[in-house]
Amino acid sequence: MKKHLKQTGSVLVVSLLAISVAACSSDNGSKATPAGSSAASTAAAKESQPPKLSQLTYWVPNHSAASSQMKSYADMGMYKELEKITGVKVSFQHPPLEVPQAQEQFNLMIATNDLPDVIEASWGATSGAVVRYPGGPEKAISDKKIVKLNDLIDKYAPNLKKLLDAHPDWKKQISTDEGSIYAFPFLRGDDKVRVFFGPSIRQDWLDKLGLKMPTTIDEWYTVLKAFKEKDPNGNGKADEIPIYLDKNLFATDAPFMGAWGINYSFYQDKGVVKYGPIQPEYKDFLATMNKWYKEGLLDKDFAAPNDKLLDNKMTTSLLGATASFNGGGIGKYAGLMKDKEPSFNLVAAPYPVLKAGDKPIWGQKDFAYNGVGAAISTANKNPIETVKWLDYAYGEKGDLLFNYGIEGQSYKMENGKAVLLPEILNPPAGTSVQQADAKYTRATWSAPFVLSDNFQTQYMAYPQQKKALEIWSAPTVERKMPLVTPTQDESSKFASLVTDIQTYQDEMLLKFIMGVEPLDNFDKYVKKIESMGIQDAIKIQQAALERYNKR
Repeated sequence: MKKHLKQTGSVLVVSLLAISVAACSSDNGSKATPAGSSAASTAAAKESQPPKLSQLTYWVPNHSAASSQMKSYADMGMYKELEKITGVKVSFQHPPLEVPQAQEQFNLMIATNDLPDVIEASWGATSGAVVRYPGGPEKAISDKKIVKLNDLIDKYAPNLKKLLDAHPDWKKQISTDEGSIYAFPFLRGDDKVRVFFGPSIRQDWLDKLGLKMPTTIDEWYTVLKAFKEKDPNGNGKADEIPIYLDKNLFATDAPFMGAWGINYSFYQDKGVVKYGPIQPEYKDFLATMNKWYKEGLLDKDFAAPNDKLLDNKMTTSLLGATASFNGGGIGKYAGLMKDKEPSFNLVAAPYPVLKAGDKPIWGQKDFAYNGVGAAISTANKNPIETVKWLDYAYGEKGDLLFNYGIEGQSYKMENGKAVLLPEILNPPAGTSVQQADAKYTRATWSAPFVLSDNFQTQYMAYPQQKKALEIWSAPTVERKMPLVTPTQDESSKFASLVTDIQTYQDEMLLKFIMGVEPLDNFDKYVKKIESMGIQDAIKIQQAALERYNKR
Protein backbone atom coordinates (compact mmCIF):
# COMPACT_ATOMS: atom_id res chain seq x y z
CA MET A 1 0.00 0.00 0.00
CA LYS A 2 3.16 6.03 0.78
CA LYS A 3 1.91 6.47 2.42
CA HIS A 4 1.42 8.81 1.19
CA LEU A 5 1.67 5.52 0.14
CA LYS A 6 2.15 5.01 3.43
CA GLN A 7 -1.38 5.59 4.33
CA THR A 8 -1.30 3.88 0.80
CA GLY A 9 -0.78 4.55 1.48
CA SER A 10 3.02 5.55 0.69
CA VAL A 11 3.70 4.41 -0.04
CA LEU A 12 4.26 1.94 2.67
CA VAL A 13 2.60 2.60 2.02
CA VAL A 14 3.38 3.53 1.13
CA SER A 15 4.27 2.80 1.36
CA LEU A 16 2.80 0.29 1.86
CA LEU A 17 1.53 1.19 0.70
CA ALA A 18 -0.51 0.83 0.48
CA ILE A 19 -5.14 -0.32 0.88
CA SER A 20 -9.74 -1.53 0.97
CA VAL A 21 -12.37 -4.15 0.34
CA ALA A 22 -14.12 -7.48 0.22
CA ALA A 23 -16.28 -9.36 -2.19
CA CYS A 24 -19.15 -11.80 -1.82
CA SER A 25 -19.92 -10.56 1.69
CA SER A 26 -22.30 -12.35 3.97
CA ASP A 27 -24.64 -10.31 6.16
CA ASN A 28 -21.87 -9.23 8.47
CA GLY A 29 -19.37 -8.56 5.70
CA SER A 30 -17.54 -11.88 6.09
CA LYS A 31 -16.43 -14.10 3.28
CA ALA A 32 -17.54 -17.40 4.73
CA THR A 33 -19.11 -20.20 2.71
CA PRO A 34 -22.92 -19.96 2.96
CA ALA A 35 -24.31 -21.39 6.16
CA GLY A 36 -25.56 -24.93 5.91
CA SER A 37 -22.84 -26.26 3.65
CA SER A 38 -20.67 -29.07 4.94
CA ALA A 39 -17.56 -27.04 4.13
CA ALA A 40 -18.85 -24.20 6.30
CA SER A 41 -19.62 -26.57 9.16
CA THR A 42 -16.17 -28.14 8.97
CA ALA A 43 -14.49 -24.75 8.78
CA ALA A 44 -16.50 -23.43 11.70
CA ALA A 45 -15.49 -26.41 13.79
CA LYS A 46 -11.83 -25.97 12.94
CA GLU A 47 -12.04 -22.22 13.40
CA SER A 48 -13.26 -22.65 16.97
CA GLN A 49 -10.14 -24.59 17.92
CA PRO A 50 -7.27 -22.21 18.78
CA PRO A 51 -3.86 -23.27 17.46
CA LYS A 52 -1.55 -25.01 19.93
CA LEU A 53 1.02 -22.25 19.89
CA SER A 54 2.21 -19.99 22.70
CA GLN A 55 4.25 -17.29 20.99
CA LEU A 56 5.31 -15.87 17.63
CA THR A 57 7.77 -13.27 16.42
CA TYR A 58 6.30 -11.11 13.67
CA TRP A 59 8.18 -8.57 11.49
CA VAL A 60 5.94 -5.93 9.90
CA PRO A 61 6.35 -2.26 8.92
CA ASN A 62 4.43 0.03 11.24
CA HIS A 63 1.97 2.68 10.11
CA SER A 64 1.88 6.34 11.11
CA ALA A 65 -1.74 6.09 12.31
CA ALA A 66 -0.78 3.27 14.67
CA SER A 67 2.59 4.66 15.75
CA SER A 68 0.89 7.90 16.82
CA GLN A 69 -1.29 5.88 19.22
CA MET A 70 0.93 3.06 20.49
CA LYS A 71 4.45 1.68 20.49
CA SER A 72 3.64 -1.66 18.89
CA TYR A 73 0.84 -3.55 17.19
CA ALA A 74 0.86 -5.67 20.36
CA ASP A 75 -1.00 -2.76 22.00
CA MET A 76 -3.72 -2.79 19.33
CA GLY A 77 -7.15 -3.99 20.46
CA MET A 78 -7.38 -6.51 17.64
CA TYR A 79 -4.17 -8.30 18.60
CA LYS A 80 -4.94 -8.18 22.32
CA GLU A 81 -8.24 -9.90 21.61
CA LEU A 82 -6.60 -12.37 19.22
CA GLU A 83 -4.19 -13.35 21.98
CA LYS A 84 -7.13 -14.07 24.31
CA ILE A 85 -8.85 -16.17 21.64
CA THR A 86 -5.85 -18.16 20.42
CA GLY A 87 -3.49 -18.10 23.38
CA VAL A 88 -0.69 -16.90 21.09
CA LYS A 89 1.43 -13.99 22.30
CA VAL A 90 3.00 -12.06 19.44
CA SER A 91 6.23 -10.10 19.69
CA PHE A 92 6.12 -7.55 16.88
CA GLN A 93 9.28 -6.24 15.26
CA HIS A 94 8.74 -2.88 13.54
CA PRO A 95 11.35 -1.30 11.25
CA PRO A 96 11.56 2.51 10.85
CA LEU A 97 8.54 4.18 9.22
CA GLU A 98 10.42 5.52 6.21
CA VAL A 99 10.63 2.97 3.38
CA PRO A 100 14.38 3.26 2.59
CA GLN A 101 15.30 2.60 6.23
CA ALA A 102 12.72 -0.17 6.51
CA GLN A 103 14.07 -1.81 3.33
CA GLU A 104 17.60 -1.56 4.69
CA GLN A 105 16.58 -3.34 7.90
CA PHE A 106 14.69 -5.94 5.89
CA ASN A 107 17.76 -6.61 3.73
CA LEU A 108 19.96 -6.95 6.80
CA MET A 109 17.52 -9.38 8.40
CA ILE A 110 17.52 -11.53 5.26
CA ALA A 111 21.30 -11.37 4.79
CA THR A 112 22.07 -12.37 8.38
CA ASN A 113 19.34 -15.02 8.36
CA ASP A 114 18.08 -13.62 11.66
CA LEU A 115 14.50 -14.42 10.73
CA PRO A 116 11.34 -14.03 12.80
CA ASP A 117 8.50 -16.56 12.56
CA VAL A 118 6.34 -14.36 10.30
CA ILE A 119 7.46 -11.67 7.85
CA GLU A 120 4.88 -9.29 6.40
CA ALA A 121 6.06 -7.34 3.37
CA SER A 122 5.19 -6.54 -0.25
CA TRP A 123 6.37 -9.88 -1.59
CA GLY A 124 4.49 -9.57 -4.85
CA ALA A 125 5.72 -6.09 -5.79
CA THR A 126 8.61 -5.56 -8.21
CA SER A 127 8.83 -1.77 -7.94
CA GLY A 128 7.52 1.18 -6.02
CA ALA A 129 7.89 2.60 -2.54
CA VAL A 130 7.36 -0.60 -0.57
CA VAL A 131 9.42 -3.09 1.42
CA ARG A 132 9.99 -6.10 -0.81
CA TYR A 133 12.22 -9.12 -1.39
CA PRO A 134 14.74 -8.50 -4.20
CA GLY A 135 13.94 -10.96 -6.94
CA GLY A 136 10.41 -11.67 -5.80
CA PRO A 137 8.66 -14.34 -3.74
CA GLU A 138 9.71 -17.40 -5.74
CA LYS A 139 13.31 -16.46 -5.12
CA ALA A 140 12.57 -16.02 -1.42
CA ILE A 141 11.30 -19.61 -1.45
CA SER A 142 14.28 -20.94 -3.41
CA ASP A 143 16.64 -19.00 -1.12
CA LYS A 144 15.01 -20.89 1.77
CA LYS A 145 13.90 -17.73 3.53
CA ILE A 146 10.15 -18.38 3.45
CA VAL A 147 7.96 -21.48 3.17
CA LYS A 148 5.84 -22.49 0.17
CA LEU A 149 2.30 -22.58 1.55
CA ASN A 150 0.17 -24.50 -0.97
CA ASP A 151 -0.03 -27.82 0.90
CA LEU A 152 -0.23 -26.14 4.28
CA ILE A 153 -3.18 -24.01 3.18
CA ASP A 154 -4.94 -27.01 1.65
CA LYS A 155 -4.60 -29.00 4.87
CA TYR A 156 -4.69 -26.46 7.68
CA ALA A 157 -6.25 -23.20 6.43
CA PRO A 158 -9.91 -24.01 5.67
CA ASN A 159 -11.05 -20.39 5.72
CA LEU A 160 -8.54 -19.10 3.18
CA LYS A 161 -8.89 -22.27 1.08
CA LYS A 162 -12.64 -21.64 0.71
CA LEU A 163 -12.01 -18.09 -0.44
CA LEU A 164 -9.47 -19.13 -3.04
CA ASP A 165 -11.69 -21.93 -4.30
CA ALA A 166 -14.55 -19.43 -4.66
CA HIS A 167 -12.35 -16.77 -6.30
CA PRO A 168 -9.87 -18.36 -8.72
CA ASP A 169 -8.82 -14.89 -9.88
CA TRP A 170 -7.62 -14.16 -6.34
CA LYS A 171 -5.64 -17.39 -6.31
CA LYS A 172 -4.08 -16.41 -9.65
CA GLN A 173 -2.99 -13.08 -8.20
CA ILE A 174 -1.45 -14.46 -5.00
CA SER A 175 0.47 -17.23 -6.80
CA THR A 176 3.77 -17.11 -8.65
CA ASP A 177 4.03 -18.31 -12.25
CA GLU A 178 5.23 -21.63 -10.86
CA GLY A 179 2.02 -21.87 -8.84
CA SER A 180 3.57 -21.18 -5.43
CA ILE A 181 1.53 -19.42 -2.74
CA TYR A 182 4.00 -17.59 -0.54
CA ALA A 183 1.98 -15.46 1.90
CA PHE A 184 -1.35 -15.05 3.62
CA PRO A 185 -2.64 -12.13 1.57
CA PHE A 186 -4.28 -8.80 2.20
CA LEU A 187 -7.28 -8.90 -0.16
CA ARG A 188 -9.81 -6.44 -1.50
CA GLY A 189 -12.67 -7.92 -3.46
CA ASP A 190 -15.05 -5.18 -4.53
CA ASP A 191 -14.28 -2.79 -7.37
CA LYS A 192 -15.87 0.18 -5.70
CA VAL A 193 -13.51 0.04 -2.75
CA ARG A 194 -10.24 -0.63 -4.55
CA VAL A 195 -9.90 3.10 -5.22
CA PHE A 196 -8.50 5.21 -2.38
CA PHE A 197 -5.85 7.62 -3.66
CA GLY A 198 -5.58 10.58 -6.00
CA PRO A 199 -5.05 14.33 -6.46
CA SER A 200 -6.64 16.52 -3.80
CA ILE A 201 -7.14 20.27 -3.54
CA ARG A 202 -8.53 22.91 -1.18
CA GLN A 203 -12.03 23.55 -2.53
CA ASP A 204 -12.45 26.45 -0.08
CA TRP A 205 -9.41 28.14 -1.66
CA LEU A 206 -10.84 27.62 -5.14
CA ASP A 207 -14.16 29.12 -4.03
CA LYS A 208 -12.51 32.10 -2.36
CA LEU A 209 -10.55 32.93 -5.51
CA GLY A 210 -13.43 32.20 -7.91
CA LEU A 211 -11.58 29.36 -9.62
CA LYS A 212 -12.99 26.22 -11.18
CA MET A 213 -11.72 22.73 -10.43
CA PRO A 214 -8.65 22.09 -12.64
CA THR A 215 -8.82 19.14 -15.03
CA THR A 216 -5.82 19.73 -17.30
CA ILE A 217 -2.15 20.40 -16.57
CA ASP A 218 -2.52 23.95 -17.93
CA GLU A 219 -5.53 24.58 -15.66
CA TRP A 220 -3.54 23.26 -12.70
CA TYR A 221 -0.80 25.76 -13.50
CA THR A 222 -3.31 28.64 -13.49
CA VAL A 223 -4.78 27.51 -10.17
CA LEU A 224 -1.40 27.01 -8.50
CA LYS A 225 -0.23 30.47 -9.62
CA ALA A 226 -3.35 31.97 -8.05
CA PHE A 227 -2.79 30.03 -4.83
CA LYS A 228 0.73 31.49 -4.64
CA GLU A 229 -0.14 35.08 -5.49
CA LYS A 230 -3.64 35.81 -4.16
CA ASP A 231 -3.43 34.94 -0.44
CA PRO A 232 -6.17 32.28 -0.27
CA ASN A 233 -5.43 31.54 3.41
CA GLY A 234 -6.15 35.20 4.16
CA ASN A 235 -3.33 35.90 6.59
CA GLY A 236 -1.85 38.74 4.58
CA LYS A 237 1.40 36.86 3.99
CA ALA A 238 2.80 35.30 0.82
CA ASP A 239 3.31 32.00 2.63
CA GLU A 240 1.06 29.67 0.64
CA ILE A 241 2.54 26.47 -0.77
CA PRO A 242 0.53 25.73 -3.92
CA ILE A 243 1.24 21.98 -4.17
CA TYR A 244 3.23 19.26 -2.42
CA LEU A 245 4.32 16.22 -4.41
CA ASP A 246 7.28 14.11 -3.34
CA LYS A 247 8.96 11.21 -5.15
CA ASN A 248 6.58 8.67 -3.65
CA LEU A 249 3.55 10.70 -4.70
CA PHE A 250 4.90 11.11 -8.21
CA ALA A 251 5.29 7.34 -8.35
CA THR A 252 2.00 6.20 -6.84
CA ASP A 253 -0.11 5.43 -9.89
CA ALA A 254 1.09 8.58 -11.64
CA PRO A 255 -1.32 11.21 -10.26
CA PHE A 256 0.23 13.93 -12.47
CA MET A 257 2.75 12.07 -14.63
CA GLY A 258 -0.16 10.02 -15.98
CA ALA A 259 -1.38 13.04 -17.95
CA TRP A 260 1.40 12.19 -20.41
CA GLY A 261 0.24 8.55 -20.61
CA ILE A 262 3.18 7.10 -18.65
CA ASN A 263 4.06 6.11 -15.11
CA TYR A 264 7.27 5.98 -13.06
CA SER A 265 7.95 2.31 -13.66
CA PHE A 266 6.93 -0.54 -15.98
CA TYR A 267 3.57 -0.42 -17.72
CA GLN A 268 1.88 -2.15 -20.60
CA ASP A 269 0.50 -0.58 -23.76
CA LYS A 270 -1.75 -3.10 -25.51
CA GLY A 271 0.29 -5.98 -24.14
CA VAL A 272 3.70 -4.43 -24.83
CA VAL A 273 5.78 -3.62 -21.75
CA LYS A 274 7.39 -0.19 -21.60
CA TYR A 275 9.32 1.79 -19.01
CA GLY A 276 7.98 5.24 -18.19
CA PRO A 277 11.13 7.10 -17.11
CA ILE A 278 12.83 6.68 -20.49
CA GLN A 279 9.89 7.71 -22.69
CA PRO A 280 9.96 11.06 -24.55
CA GLU A 281 6.82 12.06 -22.65
CA TYR A 282 8.77 11.81 -19.39
CA LYS A 283 10.95 14.72 -20.52
CA ASP A 284 7.82 16.81 -21.03
CA PHE A 285 6.63 15.91 -17.53
CA LEU A 286 10.01 16.88 -16.06
CA ALA A 287 9.95 20.19 -17.93
CA THR A 288 6.57 20.99 -16.41
CA MET A 289 7.64 20.06 -12.88
CA ASN A 290 10.86 22.07 -13.32
CA LYS A 291 8.78 25.11 -14.29
CA TRP A 292 6.51 24.65 -11.27
CA TYR A 293 9.53 24.30 -8.99
CA LYS A 294 11.32 27.37 -10.37
CA GLU A 295 8.18 29.47 -9.98
CA GLY A 296 7.65 28.36 -6.39
CA LEU A 297 4.52 26.34 -7.12
CA LEU A 298 5.96 22.96 -6.11
CA ASP A 299 6.91 22.70 -2.44
CA LYS A 300 10.68 23.16 -2.03
CA ASP A 301 10.71 20.23 0.42
CA PHE A 302 9.50 17.73 -2.19
CA ALA A 303 12.95 16.12 -2.40
CA ALA A 304 12.81 14.92 1.22
CA PRO A 305 9.51 13.14 1.89
CA ASN A 306 8.29 13.75 5.44
CA ASP A 307 4.77 12.88 6.54
CA LYS A 308 4.87 14.97 9.71
CA LEU A 309 6.02 18.00 7.76
CA LEU A 310 3.24 17.48 5.24
CA ASP A 311 0.67 17.16 8.02
CA ASN A 312 1.91 20.37 9.59
CA LYS A 313 1.69 22.31 6.34
CA MET A 314 -1.83 21.06 5.67
CA THR A 315 -3.15 21.67 9.18
CA THR A 316 -1.64 25.18 9.43
CA SER A 317 -3.44 26.16 6.20
CA LEU A 318 -0.30 26.66 4.16
CA LEU A 319 -0.87 23.97 1.54
CA GLY A 320 -3.29 24.17 -1.38
CA ALA A 321 -3.01 20.77 -3.06
CA THR A 322 -1.29 17.40 -2.93
CA ALA A 323 -1.95 13.76 -3.79
CA SER A 324 -3.50 11.93 -0.87
CA PHE A 325 -5.27 8.87 0.37
CA ASN A 326 -8.98 9.02 0.97
CA GLY A 327 -8.88 7.87 4.58
CA GLY A 328 -5.37 8.87 5.60
CA GLY A 329 -5.59 12.16 3.72
CA ILE A 330 -9.01 13.67 2.97
CA GLY A 331 -10.65 11.96 5.96
CA LYS A 332 -7.72 12.56 8.29
CA TYR A 333 -7.48 16.27 7.60
CA ALA A 334 -11.24 16.77 7.73
CA GLY A 335 -11.19 15.33 11.24
CA LEU A 336 -8.16 17.28 12.36
CA MET A 337 -9.47 20.60 11.01
CA LYS A 338 -13.22 20.42 11.73
CA ASP A 339 -12.97 22.57 14.84
CA LYS A 340 -9.69 24.34 14.15
CA GLU A 341 -10.79 25.76 10.78
CA PRO A 342 -14.44 24.94 9.94
CA SER A 343 -14.13 26.31 6.40
CA PHE A 344 -11.30 23.85 5.57
CA ASN A 345 -12.41 21.64 2.67
CA LEU A 346 -9.88 19.30 1.06
CA VAL A 347 -11.56 17.40 -1.80
CA ALA A 348 -10.65 15.01 -4.57
CA ALA A 349 -9.59 16.46 -7.90
CA PRO A 350 -9.80 14.57 -11.20
CA TYR A 351 -6.62 12.95 -12.48
CA PRO A 352 -5.38 15.62 -14.90
CA VAL A 353 -5.02 15.23 -18.65
CA LEU A 354 -3.23 17.32 -21.27
CA LYS A 355 -6.25 18.14 -23.41
CA ALA A 356 -9.63 19.14 -22.00
CA GLY A 357 -12.20 16.41 -22.48
CA ASP A 358 -9.70 13.56 -22.72
CA LYS A 359 -10.26 10.48 -20.59
CA PRO A 360 -7.50 9.96 -17.99
CA ILE A 361 -5.57 6.74 -18.54
CA TRP A 362 -3.67 6.58 -15.28
CA GLY A 363 -5.18 6.45 -11.82
CA GLN A 364 -5.09 4.41 -8.67
CA LYS A 365 -7.18 1.25 -8.68
CA ASP A 366 -5.83 -1.79 -6.96
CA PHE A 367 -6.25 -5.39 -7.92
CA ALA A 368 -7.86 -7.62 -5.29
CA TYR A 369 -4.29 -8.37 -4.16
CA ASN A 370 -1.59 -5.71 -4.04
CA GLY A 371 1.38 -7.90 -3.09
CA VAL A 372 1.19 -7.39 0.68
CA GLY A 373 1.09 -10.58 2.72
CA ALA A 374 2.37 -12.43 5.77
CA ALA A 375 4.90 -15.15 4.90
CA ILE A 376 6.10 -17.89 7.23
CA SER A 377 9.87 -17.97 7.51
CA THR A 378 11.97 -21.10 7.37
CA ALA A 379 13.09 -20.32 10.93
CA ASN A 380 9.54 -20.95 12.17
CA LYS A 381 9.49 -24.17 14.22
CA ASN A 382 5.69 -24.42 14.20
CA PRO A 383 4.56 -23.72 10.61
CA ILE A 384 1.35 -25.77 10.87
CA GLU A 385 0.15 -23.99 13.99
CA THR A 386 1.18 -20.64 12.52
CA VAL A 387 -0.92 -21.38 9.43
CA LYS A 388 -3.90 -22.07 11.69
CA TRP A 389 -3.28 -18.83 13.56
CA LEU A 390 -3.08 -16.77 10.34
CA ASP A 391 -6.13 -18.53 8.88
CA TYR A 392 -8.33 -17.29 11.73
CA ALA A 393 -8.51 -13.86 10.06
CA TYR A 394 -10.30 -15.27 7.00
CA GLY A 395 -13.23 -16.85 8.89
CA GLU A 396 -16.42 -15.21 10.15
CA LYS A 397 -15.08 -14.41 13.60
CA GLY A 398 -11.78 -13.22 12.19
CA ASP A 399 -13.62 -11.07 9.66
CA LEU A 400 -15.31 -9.18 12.47
CA LEU A 401 -12.15 -8.88 14.55
CA PHE A 402 -9.81 -7.75 11.76
CA ASN A 403 -12.30 -5.38 10.12
CA TYR A 404 -14.07 -3.88 13.11
CA GLY A 405 -12.14 -4.63 16.28
CA ILE A 406 -13.89 -5.50 19.53
CA GLU A 407 -17.66 -5.62 19.91
CA GLY A 408 -18.84 -3.04 22.39
CA GLN A 409 -15.61 -1.06 22.16
CA SER A 410 -15.25 -0.20 18.48
CA TYR A 411 -18.42 -1.66 16.90
CA LYS A 412 -21.85 -3.09 17.61
CA MET A 413 -24.09 -5.49 15.71
CA GLU A 414 -27.28 -4.11 14.11
CA ASN A 415 -29.54 -6.21 11.89
CA GLY A 416 -26.78 -8.76 11.38
CA LYS A 417 -24.16 -6.19 10.35
CA ALA A 418 -21.22 -4.71 12.20
CA VAL A 419 -21.60 -0.97 12.76
CA LEU A 420 -18.68 1.18 13.84
CA LEU A 421 -19.34 3.16 17.01
CA PRO A 422 -19.55 6.98 17.06
CA GLU A 423 -16.29 7.07 19.04
CA ILE A 424 -14.56 5.76 15.92
CA LEU A 425 -16.39 7.71 13.24
CA ASN A 426 -16.60 10.98 15.17
CA PRO A 427 -13.48 11.17 17.33
CA PRO A 428 -12.46 14.21 19.39
CA ALA A 429 -10.92 17.18 17.63
CA GLY A 430 -7.28 16.61 16.85
CA THR A 431 -7.79 12.88 16.21
CA SER A 432 -8.60 11.52 12.76
CA VAL A 433 -10.98 8.63 12.08
CA GLN A 434 -7.99 6.60 10.92
CA GLN A 435 -6.15 7.22 14.18
CA ALA A 436 -9.24 6.37 16.23
CA ASP A 437 -9.72 3.11 14.35
CA ALA A 438 -6.02 2.26 14.57
CA LYS A 439 -6.44 1.70 18.31
CA TYR A 440 -8.42 -1.40 17.41
CA THR A 441 -7.57 -2.63 13.88
CA ARG A 442 -5.32 -2.30 10.84
CA ALA A 443 -8.32 -2.15 8.52
CA THR A 444 -7.53 1.35 7.24
CA TRP A 445 -4.25 0.27 5.63
CA SER A 446 -3.47 -3.47 5.35
CA ALA A 447 -3.09 -6.80 7.12
CA PRO A 448 -3.44 -10.47 6.14
CA PHE A 449 -7.27 -10.62 5.94
CA VAL A 450 -10.08 -9.62 3.59
CA LEU A 451 -11.12 -6.00 3.94
CA SER A 452 -14.90 -5.68 4.04
CA ASP A 453 -16.83 -3.29 1.85
CA ASN A 454 -19.19 -2.85 4.81
CA PHE A 455 -16.29 -1.45 6.81
CA GLN A 456 -15.06 0.70 3.95
CA THR A 457 -18.39 2.41 3.29
CA GLN A 458 -18.64 3.34 6.97
CA TYR A 459 -15.03 4.45 7.22
CA MET A 460 -15.50 6.88 4.32
CA ALA A 461 -17.84 8.86 6.52
CA TYR A 462 -17.38 12.37 5.11
CA PRO A 463 -19.22 13.39 1.93
CA GLN A 464 -15.88 14.49 0.47
CA GLN A 465 -14.64 10.92 0.83
CA LYS A 466 -17.67 9.40 -0.87
CA LYS A 467 -17.31 11.88 -3.72
CA ALA A 468 -13.61 11.02 -4.00
CA LEU A 469 -14.46 7.38 -4.75
CA GLU A 470 -16.51 8.56 -7.72
CA ILE A 471 -13.96 11.08 -9.01
CA TRP A 472 -10.90 8.85 -8.65
CA SER A 473 -12.67 5.90 -10.29
CA ALA A 474 -12.81 7.68 -13.66
CA PRO A 475 -9.40 6.67 -15.13
CA THR A 476 -9.30 3.60 -17.37
CA VAL A 477 -6.09 2.23 -15.68
CA GLU A 478 -5.68 0.17 -18.86
CA ARG A 479 -1.88 0.39 -18.79
CA LYS A 480 -1.34 -0.85 -15.25
CA MET A 481 0.82 -3.97 -14.93
CA PRO A 482 -0.58 -6.88 -12.94
CA LEU A 483 1.61 -8.34 -10.19
CA VAL A 484 3.86 -10.35 -12.45
CA THR A 485 6.81 -12.30 -11.06
CA PRO A 486 10.17 -13.18 -12.60
CA THR A 487 11.36 -16.78 -12.70
CA GLN A 488 14.08 -17.93 -10.34
CA ASP A 489 16.62 -17.60 -13.15
CA GLU A 490 15.43 -14.09 -13.97
CA SER A 491 14.92 -12.81 -10.45
CA SER A 492 18.49 -12.08 -9.39
CA LYS A 493 19.28 -10.35 -12.66
CA PHE A 494 16.06 -8.35 -12.58
CA ALA A 495 16.55 -7.27 -8.96
CA SER A 496 20.10 -6.17 -9.62
CA LEU A 497 19.13 -4.22 -12.73
CA VAL A 498 16.08 -2.51 -11.29
CA THR A 499 17.65 -1.60 -7.96
CA ASP A 500 20.50 0.28 -9.63
CA ILE A 501 18.25 1.84 -12.28
CA GLN A 502 15.70 3.07 -9.77
CA THR A 503 18.38 4.55 -7.56
CA TYR A 504 19.77 6.47 -10.53
CA GLN A 505 16.39 7.61 -11.87
CA ASP A 506 15.30 8.79 -8.40
CA GLU A 507 18.46 10.87 -8.16
CA MET A 508 17.95 12.31 -11.63
CA LEU A 509 14.25 13.02 -11.03
CA LEU A 510 15.22 15.42 -8.25
CA LYS A 511 18.07 16.94 -10.23
CA PHE A 512 15.97 17.57 -13.35
CA ILE A 513 13.09 19.10 -11.41
CA MET A 514 15.33 21.28 -9.25
CA GLY A 515 17.38 22.38 -12.27
CA VAL A 516 20.62 20.92 -10.95
CA GLU A 517 20.76 18.86 -14.15
CA PRO A 518 19.65 20.68 -17.32
CA LEU A 519 16.95 18.96 -19.35
CA ASP A 520 19.24 19.26 -22.34
CA ASN A 521 20.97 16.22 -20.81
CA PHE A 522 17.81 14.08 -20.92
CA ASP A 523 19.08 12.01 -23.85
CA LYS A 524 22.32 11.31 -21.96
CA TYR A 525 20.21 10.23 -18.98
CA VAL A 526 18.23 7.82 -21.18
CA LYS A 527 21.42 6.39 -22.66
CA LYS A 528 22.76 5.87 -19.15
CA ILE A 529 19.67 3.87 -18.17
CA GLU A 530 19.92 1.93 -21.41
CA SER A 531 23.53 1.11 -20.57
CA MET A 532 22.41 -0.13 -17.15
CA GLY A 533 20.30 -2.83 -18.80
CA ILE A 534 16.76 -1.47 -18.85
CA GLN A 535 15.95 -3.36 -22.07
CA ASP A 536 16.88 -6.63 -20.36
CA ALA A 537 14.57 -5.72 -17.48
CA ILE A 538 11.78 -4.88 -19.94
CA LYS A 539 12.23 -8.27 -21.64
CA ILE A 540 11.95 -9.99 -18.26
CA GLN A 541 8.76 -8.07 -17.49
CA GLN A 542 7.37 -8.84 -20.97
CA ALA A 543 7.95 -12.55 -20.48
CA ALA A 544 6.48 -12.36 -16.98
CA LEU A 545 3.38 -10.59 -18.29
CA GLU A 546 2.85 -13.27 -20.91
CA ARG A 547 3.26 -16.00 -18.28
CA TYR A 548 0.84 -14.20 -15.96
CA ASN A 549 -1.78 -14.06 -18.68
CA LYS A 550 -1.45 -17.84 -19.08
CA ARG A 551 -1.77 -18.66 -15.35
